[in-house]
Amino acid sequence: MAAIQITDVKKNYAGLKALDGVSLTIEQGEFFGLLGPNGAGKTTLISIIAGLARASSGQVSIMGHDVVSNYRAARSNLGVVPQELVFDPFFTVRETLRMQSGYFGLKNNDAWIDEIMENLDLTSKANSNTRALSGGMKRRVLVAQALVHKPPVIVLDEPTAGVDVELRQTLWQFIGRLNREGHTIVLTTHYLEEAQALCNRIAMLKAGKVVALDSTSALIQRVSGSQLVLRLSGAALPETLRKLQISSSDGAIVLRLNGYNELEPVLAALRQAGCVIDDMQLQQADLEDVFLQIMGGTEK
Repeated sequence: MAAIQITDVKKNYAGLKALDGVSLTIEQGEFFGLLGPNGAGKTTLISIIAGLARASSGQVSIMGHDVVSNYRAARSNLGVVPQELVFDPFFTVRETLRMQSGYFGLKNNDAWIDEIMENLDLTSKANSNTRALSGGMKRRVLVAQALVHKPPVIVLDEPTAGVDVELRQTLWQFIGRLNREGHTIVLTTHYLEEAQALCNRIAMLKAGKVVALDSTSALIQRVSGSQLVLRLSGAALPETLRKLQISSSDGAIVLRLNGYNELEPVLAALRQAGCVIDDMQLQQADLEDVFLQIMGGTEK
């Protein structure tokens, strides 16, 4: 049984196709990344998963429970950290988390609430009114609310947007622990280095469609290879190497290599053309390179 099963989901808004036939299977225990530029459909898809919006067609289930026909069971298996800072200004942090527990029918949940607050460095703010908290602390409360019923599936929609480095580290340590304990994590983020470090598998959305889906390592290896950054003097880049050129700026020429075996032929061609290498760096491509290529439509 998949943690999240998304089958041919479409969502139309007054003629606009926000989602255009998205199908994904997210397995239990995965740390899954959902990436894409603004307007790609990520938040729309999360809203449908959370039952906050209804798909125009298609089906979504969480731990085998349909999000429409069996909403209560689906929602009880899901914790969502929204992108927006939504909070009730009239209650303390502890009161907020106790009320959230009540929504899921949980009584005597204080031990788990205490553990969540400790792991998110909220203990000192337990009796503070939520409206008095900083933006970063409010973000921590949102995370705590999503985790209060110990859901097997956790969706994080831009959880570290605009927060400090300390919170990021604290959050990822705790979320990483939950993932190791078997919780399924789905992350959307614009911080691609976070996605690369944390996610085992990634889907990329573009204009409401899945345009890439693979393990993080396979995506990086398949799409980008390596980049050779050169500063040359003595002669111009030979014509035979121009097909490898990605960019040229401030005197630095960037070539794409599909593997280390291509390095020696490139160096030989430079020597033959009379080029003098003033500086050279071989850089392993990263997820940002992959993202830019796929979103720019330049995948080879």
